[in-house]
Amino acid sequence: MGPGAGPGAASGAAPGVRLVQKVSATRVFARIAPHVVPALDRAVHRLTRGRVLLSARMLPGVVLTVPGARSGRLRTTPLACMPQPGDGGAGSWILIGSNFGRPGHPAWTANLLAHPEAAVINWKGAGIPVRARLLEGEERARVWETALTFWPPYAAYQARIDREIRLFRLERREAAGPGEERGGSG
Repeated sequence: MGPGAGPGAASGAAPGVRLVQKVSATRVFARIAPHVVPALDRAVHRLTRGRVLLSARMLPGVVLTVPGARSGRLRTTPLACMPQPGDGGAGSWILIGSNFGRPGHPAWTANLLAHPEAAVINWKGAGIPVRARLLEGEERARVWETALTFWPPYAAYQARIDREIRLFRLERREAAGPGEERGGSG
C-alpha cells in the first residue's frame, strides 16, 4: 500500500474506522488489547485454516512464525501489516512493533532481529518465507510517515513511550526446506 492508502488515509476514513482509531489510541485499549486481540486472531485463524484474521477486518494482517530469540522454538504471532506493492501483488510487508504503545518492544521484534532469515508469514492463507530487515535512518523516517497516515493511533503509541518503535520490512525469499511453506498457520 502506498503513501496515503489504507484505513487511516486522512479524510477518507469511514466513521466506524475513525471510532476504532480513537479507541485504539487509548491507554485502556493498550492494557486490554494485547491479551484479547492476538488470542481472538489465533482462534479465528486456526478455525478457518489460515484463511481469516479477525483483526484484518480493520487492518491488513499476517501471521508471523519465527524461531524465538532465546528458545529457538517457533513462535506464531498475528500482526497488522502494511503491504507494499510489488510484481502482481504484495512485494513486501511492513511490520510495526508498536506493542499497542506499551513500554517494551514486542517479543516478535527480538525474534526477527535474532533470526531474520528464518521467518515465514501467512498472508491471505498462503505460507510465504520472508527475510526481515530492521528499518533505520531515512528509510525508517519515510515509512514511519506512511504508517502514521495508514493508522494514526501509531502517533499516540509513540508519544507515550520512550523507545523508538521498531519497523521491519519483510521481503520474499526462497524456502529453506520442506514444510516451510506451511508456516504461519498456527
